[in-house]
Amino acid sequence: MKSVGRVSIVDTVINELRGEIARGTWQVGDRIPTESRLAEIFGVSRLSVREAVRVLVHAELLTTRQGNGTFVTATDEGRIALRRRLDRARTADILDVRRGLDIVAARLAATMRTEEDLASLQEAMERRTAAGRAGDLDTFTDADVDFHLRIAEASHNPLLSDLYQNMSDALWETVKANQCIDEAGDDPFHTALYEAVRNGDPAAATAAALAILDDYAAEETEEGE
Repeated sequence: MKSVGRVSIVDTVINELRGEIARGTWQVGDRIPTESRLAEIFGVSRLSVREAVRVLVHAELLTTRQGNGTFVTATDEGRIALRRRLDRARTADILDVRRGLDIVAARLAATMRTEEDLASLQEAMERRTAAGRAGDLDTFTDADVDFHLRIAEASHNPLLSDLYQNMSDALWETVKANQCIDEAGDDPFHTALYEAVRNGDPAAATAAALAILDDYAAEETEEGE
């Protein structure tokens, strides 16, 4: 019975720690309080805290750095699970999923975007163009992914934006792996998408989003040959 009670206490501490992370008490990259401090806060033993932390380290919400403490590495276990699945997915499968998300995001962005959204999209486009001309693949990839995340945000559909955000790591890897950097700084597909969103044209925005993905798919096919 004693072991059952201890497990219950550990589970309680796990839930408390998850709650603090979810509420943003500790952000990604933050160091959480020491074992002794957490034991004091939750009114439990240091052993219970240690076991709870070990569980969350295994779940990849926390990471322990020898001599430095324990740090938050993620805020959502669902996102971690999705990231693991995406890490095993084929690029073609990721593009298929993107096809569905991008069509909806582009169509909604063209009807829901604000002036602030347009300014944000233009800023990402300018960074993307500058990085392309400079041949800076990492910065180009960051800007490319930012642009698509901002299209999703411009949809003003929180669920769609969250889904896209959860795929951002996979998007980054796909863009970088394809090395679709535009050193001329003249990308008609992304420009067309931006213009369609700015002009409030859902049909043109959808067509441009599909053209971007078709271009990615063509790059992937060429690399596989």
